[in-house]
Amino acid sequence: MNAKVKKAKACLLAMQRHSWEQGCAMQALYEWGDMDDVICLAYEAVYRRMEDGRAASIGVFDAVTDPCAVGEALLAACEATRDEELIKGKDELLLWALANAPCNEKGVLYHLNTGRQFWVDSMYMLPPFLAAAGYYEEALVNFYGYYEALYDKESGLMSHMWDDEKKEYIRRAHWGSGNGWALAAMVRMGKLLPDAFGKDREKIREMARELLKNAIVYMRPDGLFHDVIDDETTFVETNFSQMMACSIYRGMAEGWLEREWEAKAELLRSAANQKMNAYGFICGVCGAPTFDKPGISPEGQAFYLLMENAAGLYEEGKGI
Repeated sequence: MNAKVKKAKACLLAMQRHSWEQGCAMQALYEWGDMDDVICLAYEAVYRRMEDGRAASIGVFDAVTDPCAVGEALLAACEATRDEELIKGKDELLLWALANAPCNEKGVLYHLNTGRQFWVDSMYMLPPFLAAAGYYEEALVNFYGYYEALYDKESGLMSHMWDDEKKEYIRRAHWGSGNGWALAAMVRMGKLLPDAFGKDREKIREMARELLKNAIVYMRPDGLFHDVIDDETTFVETNFSQMMACSIYRGMAEGWLEREWEAKAELLRSAANQKMNAYGFICGVCGAPTFDKPGISPEGQAFYLLMENAAGLYEEGKGI
């Protein structure tokens, strides 16, 4: 880690975190190979689990899929330590996701236990965990369920919220962070699916290519986007640039995205780096805890780390 990445990491670890934010932090550090910190975060996530197995639950207790965001890194922590308490927490979280969480008749989990809603955030929180645990069919049922409900065919972008009971959008807006969650989920799913699911892997990567193509047209000259990416009346936001840059670098490094995207990735990355303050906070992201104005957030810190890691992987690959 270079000095800027270390500062961003320190800020991330200093921040208060809800379940999905703990998951983002764990995933970022896991992808950096920082297993000592991943294990510590995993212990805390398991310690703060609810009786039904939902991990890292602090302050928000109606979330169904958000507690699963810790999943892939928690699996890695279990493998690294073989610690009984971590394994018990992992097993209980899997039981929640596979058997006890509220879902529709197709088995697609709702975002909250207080209504039959799908949020685009869930694409990142749940399917990669199930895929990492080897439950590929269940991961795909949920991934495709969210995509089919929330993909807006008119714009080619992801909408934010869907009411699965009324069969209508709760929020049709093409939220930048929501499209970032979807992109990042597509990248992770493409990497986690084995060759036996090669057709699904290619289908998902084609979804990612299409979403990138449809979203990039709304990039501002400075490399940033508006919070609702096709609504210039919304505030200018930083995190979607990081999420998109991370996805592009990963796609190029893994060979499924053309290197013609490199210049776009560099502009997005540069824009995000210019938003780091003297302490290491990435400013101007969709700000926690209400996400309705620019500020700072653990997910913004995490995606800075993920972006920089992905850029490094791409640069290493270019040198081979």
